[in-house]
Amino acid sequence: MTQVIEPVAVPAHETVPSIEGTSDKVCPLCHEPATTAFIKRGHAICDCPRCRHRFASLHREPRQHVADVYGDDYFTGGGAGYQDYLAEAKLWTAAGRRYARRLARHTRPGRMLDVGAAAGFLLKGFVDNGWDGVGIEPNDSVASHARNALGLDVRTGMFESFETDRPLDLVSIIQVMAHFVDPSAAVRHARSLLAEQGLCLVETWNVRSWTARLFGRSWHEYSPPSVLHWFSPDRLRDLFQEHGFVEVARGRPQKWLDGQHAKSLLRHALPKNLPGRLIGGAAGIVPDRLPIPYPSEDLFWSLFRKEPVR
Repeated sequence: MTQVIEPVAVPAHETVPSIEGTSDKVCPLCHEPATTAFIKRGHAICDCPRCRHRFASLHREPRQHVADVYGDDYFTGGGAGYQDYLAEAKLWTAAGRRYARRLARHTRPGRMLDVGAAAGFLLKGFVDNGWDGVGIEPNDSVASHARNALGLDVRTGMFESFETDRPLDLVSIIQVMAHFVDPSAAVRHARSLLAEQGLCLVETWNVRSWTARLFGRSWHEYSPPSVLHWFSPDRLRDLFQEHGFVEVARGRPQKWLDGQHAKSLLRHALPKNLPGRLIGGAAGIVPDRLPIPYPSEDLFWSLFRKEPVR
């Protein structure tokens, strides 16, 4: 379909239940009691009966959570993260250029913030297409690469604490929405940074996709504690509408992985039985630097415009 922080504390009563189907969790979006759908890697994956949002339980203070989960190992250790994030520079930069060209249908280049900018590759794609870009990234090692190797203004810190004295024309939240402890707080903060009629671009995983339904709890994006939220396109639209945005476009992105990253994700997702080990071993013949297109059926992007307060 295409249409043309200071952090928030998690309630202290949230504990992982021992029986599936019961939970004392509270939905982070509508604050209604939620039930546990299943347990994945020691975390309860919860469903809200009211708004149908799916989320993972979390027991750590958000700032400590970011420090624990998104350290250097996230970008070099494989598993649910990256085997070698810096090696994917060309693929991420190309993705930024594609998004910049897509946005040309809706706005002219202006001042933007890239949230979770990492080493700055996606941001560079926007800058190459005329945007005045700033990035925010909690990991100082990769943020330093953006500053020192690419000459980009990528600041070390959390998005929820980012401030600017000039309103932004665009906030890009690419592959980050699912990682926020409090997505509502993130959307409110994005709105506070944007000029009137400013845009917010989000790319995230589609929990209602055929891929997610086919694989069920074995879907590769059920990977807490890195991934905490799983949105449908309509639930994401509703969240942004609740905070004064209107959706102006939606679609599926092109996504590419290099061979090394694809193999790492596959081995992380496969069961640790004999068939899983055999498939993982067979995948070893794929060259590390081979660009591999990801089908993207379970990914989507949405573009939102800040509306005046009525």
